[in-house]
Amino acid sequence: MPEEKVTTAQFGDKIRNEIRKVVQGQHEVVDQLLVCVLARGHALLEGVPGIAKTLIAKTLAYVLGGDFKRTQFTPDMMPSDITGTNVFDVRSSTFRLRQGPVFANLFLADEINRTPPKTQSALLEAMEERRVTIDGVDHPLPDLFFVMATQNPIEYEGTYPLPEAQLDRFLLKIEMTYPSQEEEKDILRRYQAGFDPHDLLSAGVQRVLDSPQELARCWEELSAVRVEEGVLAYITEVVRHTRDDFQVSLGGSPRASVALFKCSRASAALQGRDYVTPDDIKSLAVPVLRHRLLLHPEAEIEGVTPDQIVQETISKIPVPR
Repeated sequence: MPEEKVTTAQFGDKIRNEIRKVVQGQHEVVDQLLVCVLARGHALLEGVPGIAKTLIAKTLAYVLGGDFKRTQFTPDMMPSDITGTNVFDVRSSTFRLRQGPVFANLFLADEINRTPPKTQSALLEAMEERRVTIDGVDHPLPDLFFVMATQNPIEYEGTYPLPEAQLDRFLLKIEMTYPSQEEEKDILRRYQAGFDPHDLLSAGVQRVLDSPQELARCWEELSAVRVEEGVLAYITEVVRHTRDDFQVSLGGSPRASVALFKCSRASAALQGRDYVTPDDIKSLAVPVLRHRLLLHPEAEIEGVTPDQIVQETISKIPVPR
């Protein structure tokens, strides 16, 4: 009998179930990361330390059948610390490439705003081009190349905030919050039962994919997801409306429209649909747009946030029928 084809929705359910074995709560965060992986983008995570950012990243890489590398960004970090460098091999009298941590399926750039702009740019170039250039030679990155960069929303002293043009390279900005009281109690119960976050196998986590190449089937399925003219118009109207808001000095660019388009198709496929609905747009508009809007200083002083602007925009625009 021919092998039964596994759909993107089934893949998504399996991945969620495996991640839940080690991560309590954060369901919306996991869903948005899955959307980002399927849309072949990168995610910027913002949250205080200790809420499982690294654990989610490591577990996601494992269940996808890929390799995981993490780098703590620091003020003295050089671009070659990320991309790698050519080193001289005395035995062969030739130079060979010593790959940096960016040569991974899932790369966690911890506290990306703590490293200088030159190093930030080296990573962001790799994200955009999906290759790195070392001594004038291009080196391709894996087909599944997913960057999760983190920022601490509390400590800004000694940081190098990402410029708007670089923030725009991230498909989603995902905000992680504290778990609920009951979820936090469940975390303690797991540790009481002997849970070790450094040993995923002992927690019973299993790979959903044998290798990241199997994701190609999901990427193909996404290309068949339909976006009707009315929904296309809805996407463009949402993004264009952010440019006209009197509280906004810089609204969403056409890249934001493309990001919302790609993410909505991934969301539809994860829910087992071959068409996009306005609800897909509504659920993803905030993480797609929140880091792409620059508010006027007067609005910031009054406590207005990009999330509020996007939510108000969604509430004003008629939903296509």
